[in-house]
Amino acid sequence: MRGVSCSAFRAARVVVALALFAAGCQTLPPPPAPYGPVPTAAQLAWQQMEYYMFVHFGPNTFTDREWGDGGEDPRVFCPSALDCRQWAETARQAGMKGIIITAKHHDGFCLWPSRYSRHTVRESGWRDGTGDVLRELSDACREAGLKVGLYLSPWDRNHPSYGSPDYNDVFAGMLAEVLTDYGEVFEQWFDGANGEGPNGKKQVYDWPLFHQTVYRCQPQAVIFSDVGPGCRWVGNEEGRAGETNWSRLDTFGLQPGHIPSPEVLTSGHILGHAWIPAETDVSIRPGWFYSRATDSRLKSTDELRDIYYSSIGRNSNLLLNVPPNRAGRIHPSDSLRLLEFRAAIEADFRHNRLAGATVTAGNTRGEAACYAADHLLDDDFDSYWAADDTVRAVTLEITLPERTTFSRLLLQEYIPLGQRIAAFDVDYWNDEANDWTPLASASTIGYKRILRFPDTTSDRLRIHIRLALACPILSTVALY
Repeated sequence: MRGVSCSAFRAARVVVALALFAAGCQTLPPPPAPYGPVPTAAQLAWQQMEYYMFVHFGPNTFTDREWGDGGEDPRVFCPSALDCRQWAETARQAGMKGIIITAKHHDGFCLWPSRYSRHTVRESGWRDGTGDVLRELSDACREAGLKVGLYLSPWDRNHPSYGSPDYNDVFAGMLAEVLTDYGEVFEQWFDGANGEGPNGKKQVYDWPLFHQTVYRCQPQAVIFSDVGPGCRWVGNEEGRAGETNWSRLDTFGLQPGHIPSPEVLTSGHILGHAWIPAETDVSIRPGWFYSRATDSRLKSTDELRDIYYSSIGRNSNLLLNVPPNRAGRIHPSDSLRLLEFRAAIEADFRHNRLAGATVTAGNTRGEAACYAADHLLDDDFDSYWAADDTVRAVTLEITLPERTTFSRLLLQEYIPLGQRIAAFDVDYWNDEANDWTPLASASTIGYKRILRFPDTTSDRLRIHIRLALACPILSTVALY
């Protein structure tokens, strides 16, 4: 270019290229708008944990009771060989992501030397009165790369101020202790139980004060109770979320201990105003606390496997209780069963049959590659297929490289933009009938939905979304 320097020419080319790129970007459709309530960053991180351990431990461990009355001599708490590192290593090898411990159950006994109580490990004489279970557990979990959660029951059958306005400040003080002295807490677990204290009175709980204390000390913590606000009880202790399970819930007029029907908690509300996903809590033993009489009554590997599919496989997290024994260690039978359970699940999901498959969608948002159906087959949760805003029903067709046998289908919605899908069907191509044959039907998907069905052999699969509340969005499809 005569009269123009080489550097000026190169600069002009860059400007033109940027302008063309910007013009191309402007032609892409915008991402879908969030629909309804959506998870916070903390709730999303919590959901992605999926599976963690519940630990019920305290005086009940040594009295063979499920609910202590608060009158126990604190000296009954005397683990002879407490080893929280063994708990943490057991959880880690089981594939769990954290441990939630009963720091204070209804009996009022504190597993840490609380300044607000005289019914604690300090009075037990264990470790000559200097012991602190929470300290040992928090240190062990962090060494093992696990997160820590805390269960504190507001019911206290020992504290003399229970049943008076002063007790709410006592309990808030206990919360502040455990939430400031032991590092980061991923979940604060509140039991809504409300019975009589040692003076025969019941407490009117100050839930706003309790919640404010949690958020002041641990702003990232997800608060569990019957009705949230961070996550909710699934409505049963059987390890079962609903076949329909919305992560949304209406909580107007409700508080922990004053709950909707178990059926509502199990399924959520399709148009609930708040994002409050379900957590499924269940014990590996018949009871929550250890008892020697239950050493031979653990849930079988098949039972635990079914629980996995009816909890994590139905848009819920799984909180599996594994209670330490009187020595302060997880029993070898429990540890072995957890490893067998992990091996069974890993075997179920070892080989994704969709390697090399192709996916086509009946509609793709703006026909743009950034929302194309092939994003369903990558390993990136944050990439997704999306439909146009006007679409409420659409079909996805998957073609495999060859005929193969499968029995499980895994689906994930991109929940940072809300939960949308309310009904869908799955068909497979039947060579003998030379037609599509129904395979499964379901309602909600949410963060993760896993469908199980008899062994089926085919090279084509069809997912028909029959009803979405807003344009459907999926991040993952996998076949096993």
